[in-house]
Amino acid sequence: MAAKEQKKLITTPTLVLMIISTIYGFGNVSIAYDQMAYAGMFWYILAGVCFFFPCCLMMAEYGSAFKDAKGGIYSWLAGSIGERLAFIGTFIWLASWVLWLVSSASRLWITLSALLFGHDTTQQWHFWIFNSNQLIGILAILFVLVVTLLSSQGINGITKISSFGGAFMIGMNVIFIVASLVTIIANKGVTAQPIHGISSFIESPNPAFKTPIAIISFVVYAIFAYGGMENLGGVTDSMKDPAKTFPRGLVIGSLLTIGSYVLMILMTGFSVNYDHVIAKSNVNLGNVTYVVFNELGYQLGASLGLSHATNVFLGVLFTRMIALAGLMGMLGAMFLLVYSPIKSFIMGANPELWPKKIVTLNKHGMPAYAMWIQAIFVSCIIFLIAFGGSAAASFYQILTDMVNVSTCAPYIFLVGAFPVFQKKNIPHDFVVFKNRLWTNVLVVFVEIIVCLGIIFTCIQPILDHDFQTAFWTAFGPVFFGIVAWVFYNHAVKRIKD
Repeated sequence: MAAKEQKKLITTPTLVLMIISTIYGFGNVSIAYDQMAYAGMFWYILAGVCFFFPCCLMMAEYGSAFKDAKGGIYSWLAGSIGERLAFIGTFIWLASWVLWLVSSASRLWITLSALLFGHDTTQQWHFWIFNSNQLIGILAILFVLVVTLLSSQGINGITKISSFGGAFMIGMNVIFIVASLVTIIANKGVTAQPIHGISSFIESPNPAFKTPIAIISFVVYAIFAYGGMENLGGVTDSMKDPAKTFPRGLVIGSLLTIGSYVLMILMTGFSVNYDHVIAKSNVNLGNVTYVVFNELGYQLGASLGLSHATNVFLGVLFTRMIALAGLMGMLGAMFLLVYSPIKSFIMGANPELWPKKIVTLNKHGMPAYAMWIQAIFVSCIIFLIAFGGSAAASFYQILTDMVNVSTCAPYIFLVGAFPVFQKKNIPHDFVVFKNRLWTNVLVVFVEIIVCLGIIFTCIQPILDHDFQTAFWTAFGPVFFGIVAWVFYNHAVKRIKD
């Protein structure tokens, strides 16, 4: 009895902290400001209320029903809509992590540059016949191969630095809030980004987000900002009184997460003028976070009447601090995520579906063969994008859109499977959705939001005749979905024969 009670340690405050730390990321704030400025606030609120909140409740019911399953979302989907769709849906989920590796391995060098030089210098990096994008691509490929080699040998102690990076990042958010408040007070309430009535919170100053399709496509950015709640679904069995703790913690955590995003986007406008800072050609989705912190440091000094040299120093200091936090978190995450998602999938799925080499773990307990296949695939994508001839802004736009769409796509399966899950009446302690009709209406509503966001994100580049971005944006879910479907059918046929 004592052991059982000891396990149930997650209280409401603990759950609230888990929700915020799992979901919130300052990078999503700076990206929202880059794309929509103040107008991003509305979409983050909409995505939070219409997507994040109901999806968290659904994930909690899944987690309560399948609390003893070790396959994560694969177990949830297999127990609801069958093994075939579970395999395809989880394969697409794996795509989001694979493409995250593609993106992070490339962005890592911007973070390192910001740490070493106080600003992003990667666009001036050249070596022999390679331009900056190509050189970044080569470095990213080498990094992926080294991380895979070390992780496959069980050298994953570096993941511990991510916890220091997380604590440091919390500190940087506090510094951002305090510095922003000091700046706005010292400037007597005058914001760097002017507010011209309600239109400033609806219309984006970014020319790429003027059409209805482009604006709606921003939903994918907002949904991505709340991605990861499926990881919270499996903790209901470790809570004290989950029927009360989870909804209470979810409401508080959701409001604080949504509020944090909205507040931080607003505060970015205190010190960062969109046209003078963000709209410059050397600012892209890969370095915008460092640009924002650099400008904040500079404007903090300027608002206090400090010298130009001191203002520049504060800008560089803020940039280096956020880069250090980002580098620690990114390195730890890379070493963990190069094996964790793929290991979870292949160990959670039916082992008969996989070739023997794939499911074989080496002496360090790592699926080394599968990890090297992943590393080669990631390296190929990085190479094709880096050598595709895109400018830096397009390069990081492609990486961002790829990750965003691939992260959102699995929710089509998870949300769509929920009514089927309910019909099966699988026993579980945590039940929120009791009315089948309204549950179905909510599921259709959430599915429409996610699907429209994904579709319009893929269509917008086509309308702009940017076919390269359109191809890579849709690449992840489509490619992984087709591979999963072909692989599963072949595996089933092999098993029967």
